[in-house]
Amino acid sequence: METGYMANPNTIYWILFFGITIASWIVSKSLESKFEKYSKVPIGLTGREVAEKMLRDNGIYDVTVTSTQGHLTDHYNPQTKTVNLSEGVYNSASVAAAAVAAHECGHAVQHEVEYAPLRMRSALVPVVSFANKWVMWVILIGMILINTFPGLMLFGIALFAMTIFSPS
Repeated sequence: METGYMANPNTIYWILFFGITIASWIVSKSLESKFEKYSKVPIGLTGREVAEKMLRDNGIYDVTVTSTQGHLTDHYNPQTKTVNLSEGVYNSASVAAAAVAAHECGHAVQHEVEYAPLRMRSALVPVVSFANKWVMWVILIGMILINTFPGLMLFGIALFAMTIFSPS
């Protein structure tokens, strides 16, 4: 009796790995392209000013807006109650800077109103930090040991997926 074609599990791991990698690359390039495009469209306020206004308009006075190094490294930190804007967003008076600043302040507003999904997002930060730190090593070792311990490669792919689809 003939059974259907069964793909090699190793092949499936590689398809998953490259599929997630390509999806990540496409999303990243799209985000960078949109940011670049709208960075050239001026607006009357800097990212810092948009963030401060949005916080005040929502009655939030205990969150500070700071500048942080890097490109698109913007984030809200609920532990320190800071909206951290990358230098290009903090000082820029563009539509892109306003959008990024408003997005990060949205997290501060969610924190203020105790939005349940934000609590889940905050709980995932240690998991995502662990995944970011170890993902490449786990995948590399998984590639080497794919025939003797294929589960390690799958674990590496899962870690990789966590870093891509992590909360921003």
